[in-house]
Amino acid sequence: MRPHIILLSAAAILQPQWADAEGTRAAAGPAAKAEISNSKKYEAIVRIECSSLNPDYRTPWNTGRDSGGNGTGWLVAPNKFVTNAHVVSNSRIVYIKKVGDAKPYLAKILHIAHDCDLAMLELEDPSAFEGVEPFEVGGLPQLDTTVKVIGYPIGGERISITSGVVSRIDFLNYSHSSVDQHLTIQIDAAINPGNSGGPVLQGGKVVGVAFQGYSGNVAQNTGYMIPTPVIRRFLKDVEDGRYDHYVDLSMSEFTLVNPAQRAALGLPNDGIGIMVAHADADGSAGGILRTGDVLLAIDGRPVMSNGLINYDGEDVNMNEIVERKFAGDIIKLKVWRDKKPLDTQVTLKRFIHYLISAKRYGEKPRYVMHAGLVFQPLDRNLMTAHNIKDLQVRYHFTAYAHDEIYKERPEVIVLTTVLPDAINSYLGGFTQGIVDEVNGTKVRTLEDVHSALQRGGGDFDVIKLLGNGRPIVLERSRVAAAQKRIQEKYNVLRDHYLGDAEREGAPPEGR
Repeated sequence: MRPHIILLSAAAILQPQWADAEGTRAAAGPAAKAEISNSKKYEAIVRIECSSLNPDYRTPWNTGRDSGGNGTGWLVAPNKFVTNAHVVSNSRIVYIKKVGDAKPYLAKILHIAHDCDLAMLELEDPSAFEGVEPFEVGGLPQLDTTVKVIGYPIGGERISITSGVVSRIDFLNYSHSSVDQHLTIQIDAAINPGNSGGPVLQGGKVVGVAFQGYSGNVAQNTGYMIPTPVIRRFLKDVEDGRYDHYVDLSMSEFTLVNPAQRAALGLPNDGIGIMVAHADADGSAGGILRTGDVLLAIDGRPVMSNGLINYDGEDVNMNEIVERKFAGDIIKLKVWRDKKPLDTQVTLKRFIHYLISAKRYGEKPRYVMHAGLVFQPLDRNLMTAHNIKDLQVRYHFTAYAHDEIYKERPEVIVLTTVLPDAINSYLGGFTQGIVDEVNGTKVRTLEDVHSALQRGGGDFDVIKLLGNGRPIVLERSRVAAAQKRIQEKYNVLRDHYLGDAEREGAPPEGR
């Protein structure tokens, strides 16, 4: 079986009920006293239980699928609890349980950051945690040092503690969003579902948050934690009451280690410099960096030819400098262009167009259903739900940011489904096509589809798909009756949802 990264929150798990036949006598023994001592020691660590509603992108008019699970969290400040974003994503109700206290306490999400898989919770009534000392956030643990992972794995009701060694510090993919990369620490402690959001301790301080691990039969006892630079950045970001997301240079690069290539560029063979492959036009470096530029230094730190820089005594990905910045911050760049050095600077900002490739949470699927034809905006959730294989759609999905498709199509609208009815007979072959024009209106957003169909254009609705010479044609005089018939047959309560103001009290999800 091929292994893959899994998130470590536990789905609803049936657990055995354990009974102590001599519970009263045992409570007075040494083991009970030790348990009381540990409860006090770790009372800032909490069990988080959620009831969630997961959107259904195949039938977007439905409410979705109920699910539930648990994870771990910890107190970082008075009535402020940190956990993973994936523990509470799509949640409808969240409870926090204290060590040694079976009572669930109602909580709410204050901030959620899907790009770094962190969230902050707050209790409706914080009185149960009065006097509880929050954990202090420590520094970056060194390689070959021991850490303790604490949480509620496999749905357990009691704290579990495992120890392990820091085995690697790297810049890796965060599987919650599937597109974001940040500093990550690999440890060989046993981490299991339910550990998600739990603190990783060293010297009594939090040095990481457990968040993902491997599935399959390889790399056993290998887990990953979110390190303190990412935690501190999240905490700093939300100080003003909102989460503003990560910023990015929004560029791609390739290594520059070939001596002949370096000589052709007029560079010494000193192992410094990485070539710019592409700078996104709407990104921070757009219009400043060019394809073929060689990036020599960021904020005075030399960039090695393999893309690493030395930061705080560690060789890390060069993006780590940008990782610790915020929107509006300026970084200085030293560039080699046309065989001459050039000093420039970049004002950092968020690049949102990559989000088409990100898993999305806390959002009700947007759609328009017209005469049984279902139109939806393209994103990763849609690609997965409909198992889209159309090559043209896949190109628009993968090249959306790099080829700047967003300039022509802020949203790529796909005809995903045809709900069979007499009015749309023999139109099933048009599914998975990109909508290019509706009733003479060029389609740039889902709103364009809805308004053009509502407005009409004569006796027929004419829908043109990209690259398809044969349009879809519907008789407008039959649409109203067909719409009513189809909605009743397929239980479609509403024929469209454009995302206006219908989030139904959902918490801010950070996208």
